[in-house]
Amino acid sequence: MNRLMNLAEVADLIRSGAALALAGPESALDALPTGNWVAGTIPYFMDATGGVVSTGGQVFVTPLPADARVSLAHYGVDSLAGIVGNGPDNGFTVAIVPAGSLAHKTFAANAVNDAEAFLKPTVGWVAGIHLSDLGKVTPKVYLGTTGQKFEDGVVVAHVALPESQLASIEIVNIFEPGDGDTLRFTDTSFEVGDCLVNGEKTNLADYVQAKGLADGKLPLVGDFGGAHINASIQSVDAAGRKVVLYAPVFTGVDYHFAKPVADYGASFRERLSGYSTDGVSFSCNCILNFLFGGLEGQKLGELYGPVTFGEIGYQLLNQTLVVLRIQ
Repeated sequence: MNRLMNLAEVADLIRSGAALALAGPESALDALPTGNWVAGTIPYFMDATGGVVSTGGQVFVTPLPADARVSLAHYGVDSLAGIVGNGPDNGFTVAIVPAGSLAHKTFAANAVNDAEAFLKPTVGWVAGIHLSDLGKVTPKVYLGTTGQKFEDGVVVAHVALPESQLASIEIVNIFEPGDGDTLRFTDTSFEVGDCLVNGEKTNLADYVQAKGLADGKLPLVGDFGGAHINASIQSVDAAGRKVVLYAPVFTGVDYHFAKPVADYGASFRERLSGYSTDGVSFSCNCILNFLFGGLEGQKLGELYGPVTFGEIGYQLLNQTLVVLRIQ
């Protein structure tokens, strides 16, 4: 049932008492009645028809399991530890955070340090806006029980599953670390001036421009105990000699720029060929994949969901497709 629906259909579903995770333009989310839902702004989606950019009359609906116990909340910046701490012992938490907010930066930097983070799965996305509105409006998240919308903090749905079910998070990342230079960072940060390239102090802005990497198509790929986690380039400030990233880089992690991808869309389709959708409850994909892969109007397997300004799969991710599966 994960799909785009018109506002009347969504309103009827909310009034039926269903617990939902929603995504849509701000004008659409503003029009919904209160109920058991959380939401974040975004106008980009992957639907059964392919990549879609909503004009405001539709909302993407992800139903939460009907046989689960669901509790909804908004966590301020000072209480983000409660996202995992209050999560169910068996189940998962859906978390939605506005892009560029203090909560976004704080969650990104701290989530990997929580001792329970990988025992209590957290999945979700970073709310965004239409790219033409960058710098004009701010992303929002919504707590449907009150109808409130927030520019900061995180809205969550804690979902406790029956003992017979188990939730797991999977990621689809088409990028692999390249064979070139090894980069290390002295601070956990979204903004980088100098870093270490093969142990030598180097300005990252100068480096990416010299290497032809400033367009952001290829992310930095960190080695997190064998898992490949991306940190994507948002912008390069040549005058200020700094690089702004969509996710923080971490100290103590080896990073390489990703190997080039010959055909972005084809690479994703190849990875998803034969990918089982059994038990898939939620998925989201990155706006960078949507743009660089030319996915508007294009099919990409059978995983449907919002296209976001960042993905959450235990921690903040970039240029990654995230899937929640209930077995």
